[in-house]
Amino acid sequence: MPDNSVSRIAQRGGSSVSGALMESSANRDHLTTWTVQRTASSRFPFRIVIERAGTTLLAVRAQSSWPGPGQQIFCLRESNLEPDEPLETIESVTVLHYTQIARKLAIVLDRAVRKRCEFLRIEKKYQGREETYEQIFFRTESGIHAHRSRSRLELRPSSGQLTIAVDSSERYAWSFPDATVTRRRLPVGDYALIERGKTVAVIERKSFDGLLTDVGSIQSLHHQLADLARSERATVVVEAQYGDFLDARRLGGRWPAAFTSRAIAELAAMHATLPIIFAGNRKLANQYAIQFFASCSARLESPQLSLVSEPDPSYNAVPVEQEIREFALACPGASFATADISASFPGIPTRRILRVLGELEAEGLLERSGRRRGLRWEKLPSS
Repeated sequence: MPDNSVSRIAQRGGSSVSGALMESSANRDHLTTWTVQRTASSRFPFRIVIERAGTTLLAVRAQSSWPGPGQQIFCLRESNLEPDEPLETIESVTVLHYTQIARKLAIVLDRAVRKRCEFLRIEKKYQGREETYEQIFFRTESGIHAHRSRSRLELRPSSGQLTIAVDSSERYAWSFPDATVTRRRLPVGDYALIERGKTVAVIERKSFDGLLTDVGSIQSLHHQLADLARSERATVVVEAQYGDFLDARRLGGRWPAAFTSRAIAELAAMHATLPIIFAGNRKLANQYAIQFFASCSARLESPQLSLVSEPDPSYNAVPVEQEIREFALACPGASFATADISASFPGIPTRRILRVLGELEAEGLLERSGRRRGLRWEKLPSS
């Protein structure tokens, strides 16, 4: 009698395995999906729809299901869907990540090839009229590289004068020649960009000696950076090179280079959303700060031509390969068939599951026995 994948693995691996499976299944129920359907239209023979939890985020009619190498295709946003329209689903795949980047919706699909693409939205004016109309272009990664705009920056220079607040405790503050500069006590950071009375970007300035002193009380530094990271746009700018913190002569015996390298790496790992910029010296750090604040201001001025129906389209999912890997390794000593994994991951092609299991075998984590229908897998004891 064939083994039941859930009951057998749960018996050997404990309730945590079945709980992980239930959690994994629940997560898949709320995934964002990319579906391609064939239509009866000769002009737009394909319908591409992005859905999350039953809600349509974007639906377009396209001239192709996927652009050719180096190409882009024109799409028409779907205004309504007739309930009796004949549609044939030819593809459905999980969306790993999607995010709005200026006028573009960047998408990463959960598959090995043809995984990255974007939809570009453009608004154009009718000739001789003030009204605008929408154009949507669907292009792939190769199409982006081939397009003449591949090196064009997304943000235009800010049109207005910047307002920058400098912390009142800052000595020998950086200069911002073309900005309105005020001094006041800042709740976090040393410099802040102010828009309409609200702080929209923050910089924490660190000198070489200052950062060396701070790592001597690194727990306090962690608290400071965690507070800084709560800001929507924040960065730490160091007036030194990274190599200076590994130079025994510059350290002057204050800390071993091995300690400072570990401390800086820990800061980056513990505060992954907070960039730490080693600008090299005071002058370059000041120049970076000017450009950072100018870019933040330009970002706020840039038009938000959102393609999807959600206010915040950022989304991240776990690749199915990672789920298969974790599930296969969840039960020490359990012997299972490929079909047992397939039963727990419906809709995933067997060849994709075999590829993951084969990678685990190559890493010395699984061992196979038998062939074809008699093929079974067993987890090897860790060395």
